[in-house]
Amino acid sequence: MAPAEPDEATDIHCRLDELLEARGMTLTRLAELVGVSVVNLSVLKNDRARAIRFSTLQAVCEVLDCEVGELLVMRRER
Repeated sequence: MAPAEPDEATDIHCRLDELLEARGMTLTRLAELVGVSVVNLSVLKNDRARAIRFSTLQAVCEVLDCEVGELLVMRRER
């Protein structure tokens, strides 16, 4: 399987908005706790990320007390 082209949309959806809302947390606070920029988290939140480091993914999941599968899900539409 070939990797996605840079401008090619994927069927992976990031549920960061829903998880933040459920926990009463802002993107800014999450960025502080995880140690990454708000801009990087915003790219992830808006489904524009092409990659994410495992260490960042782990930190986000630890702070939000969730599993990777709760944060990143496959879109079944099409």
